[in-house]
Amino acid sequence: MGILNVTPDSFSDGNLYFDSRSAVDHALELLDSGADLIDIGGESTRPNATPVTPAEEQDRTLPVLKAILKLRPEAILSIDTYHAETARLAISEGAEIVNDVSGLIWDPEMAKVMAKGGAGAVLMHTRGVPRGWSALPPLPHADILPMIVAGLAHTLSLARAAGIDRSSLVLDPGFGFGKLGDENFTLLAHFAELHQFGLPFLVGMSRKRFLTAHLPQTNDATREHATNAANTAAILSGAHILRVHDVQAARTAAAVADSILSLAQPETEETHPSGIRKNFSA
Repeated sequence: MGILNVTPDSFSDGNLYFDSRSAVDHALELLDSGADLIDIGGESTRPNATPVTPAEEQDRTLPVLKAILKLRPEAILSIDTYHAETARLAISEGAEIVNDVSGLIWDPEMAKVMAKGGAGAVLMHTRGVPRGWSALPPLPHADILPMIVAGLAHTLSLARAAGIDRSSLVLDPGFGFGKLGDENFTLLAHFAELHQFGLPFLVGMSRKRFLTAHLPQTNDATREHATNAANTAAILSGAHILRVHDVQAARTAAAVADSILSLAQPETEETHPSGIRKNFSA
């Protein structure tokens, strides 16, 4: 899943693709690099990010979504939003997936929109909200997985109550979303335990700060190397979709991990971890 941030303030690529033309061009580059999906977002969820209105989010994302599909009608597009109205409009314009970082929590209408629209759904676990993350107390490492499991179970109960088809669901444990520093490494170390839900998982660790916190130097290259290492570890633990900035590097990491897994277990559509499971309605 290639990341397309149509924002002025995202942590890695804010303002690079803020105008529609550069955003569409970058989407085509991601697809040509081998992205299976493009995730279009119009609001930064970095720590301390300032929220935008649904209308502003829609002004940023919907023209880009429509332009991409005009040029590449076969592209599978995801809208990265927690606003139900943005999700509804994006689905009507051709988005096949809604990626809700709040896991149906922040907008009570989101579950209804997903159920009615029939789109695929990525549901993330988030602790708190971006503007409050800096004030969160650290968690005992023994509490991290139980917290995420409980949160995802609650999200799934909301999805089930709204009538969202289980076959359209993908879960995301929310690396960096209210998890502080090494809490993310604890999550990664125990990632395989999340398969108790019996659903495919998306992971989004690309270029996040925790990956390089213990490295002697941090620059663009080390962030990308750290991302590839973490993604390889995630695939070996059963991740199915990687949400990334650098698609070519991620595909290389996935190919190495898949080669290892192909010798460890028979490769089938159900077990192949880096493939798109088509759990989405697309």
